[in-house]
Amino acid sequence: MERRFKVYVYSEGDLPVVHDGPCKDIYTIEGRFIHEMEHRARKFRTMDPHQAHVYFMPFSVTWMVKYLYRPLTYNLTPLKHFVSDYVRVVSTKYPFWNGTNGADHFMLACHDWGPHASQGNAVLFNTSIRALCNANTSEGFNPQKDVSLPEVHLHGGNVSPKLLSPPPANTSRPHLAFFAGGLHGPIRPILLQHWKDRDNDMRIYEYLPKDQDYYSFMLQSKFCLCPSGYEVASPRVVEAIYAECVPVILSDNYVLPFSDVLRWEAFSIQVEVSEILRLKEVLRAIPEEKYIRLKENLRAARRHFMLNQPAQRLDVFHMILHSVWLRRMNLKFG
Repeated sequence: MERRFKVYVYSEGDLPVVHDGPCKDIYTIEGRFIHEMEHRARKFRTMDPHQAHVYFMPFSVTWMVKYLYRPLTYNLTPLKHFVSDYVRVVSTKYPFWNGTNGADHFMLACHDWGPHASQGNAVLFNTSIRALCNANTSEGFNPQKDVSLPEVHLHGGNVSPKLLSPPPANTSRPHLAFFAGGLHGPIRPILLQHWKDRDNDMRIYEYLPKDQDYYSFMLQSKFCLCPSGYEVASPRVVEAIYAECVPVILSDNYVLPFSDVLRWEAFSIQVEVSEILRLKEVLRAIPEEKYIRLKENLRAARRHFMLNQPAQRLDVFHMILHSVWLRRMNLKFG
């Protein structure tokens, strides 16, 4: 892929909704990918559309929400209209969209409403490659053609210094499991109802006391619980990986990022929602030898989720492009 793969980035569209995106906070990956693709990725970007394997539409759904959406209306029509207009412009000006019915085009969105915005064009929704954090199969995410993105929450645009250098692998972690987060979505109420303030080994909070530090708990816990909220993706998954705290995935219909090439069962635990009542029993039953292997594999997988600037080989930027490459290679044009 590194030697051959070429991406054409459409120049159409104006700032800030196109060619820009958030580079900090919860939807960081939108802006960072767009900026990397447009300004640094000379190895992958081609200025000749005839040489491209795929075509990138560099709009930001997060900035659509910021600039086009009227707060509290829950009316997503302006987002869909923007996407519809964008596809109309590139499909009218260039022959490439119509030549493949959009199958070699891709968009990228980390905002929860990315899938809804993509409904602005039926071909984009059903045929094109959609790289989405909200990778929910019950909402139309198709793992055969779509790409699941990790949700990377960078406070102030940087990884917390506490997570940059986790403690050595043999450092004691006194807590069995940890979670702290808002009570929203169908899964978290079950988790908090059964485990909040119930067990000293299971450090389960809705909100941490002000004198407690979120990342310190992660670094002191063997397992970090990652339940879905309103949407399937959670930045806790990547934060747990950074902290080398084995992620415990509590989710339905979630396609995990880069699962084409990463064996998530080698560095995380997936627990059915129906098993939340037995969560401590499930985690206690994991043999120490298996836990050590999970930690070792987690440390090896960590590099694939790092959001470097500029991008580095095998990091999250390259993993995203590799996922797009795999889907492009699977396309058969008749």
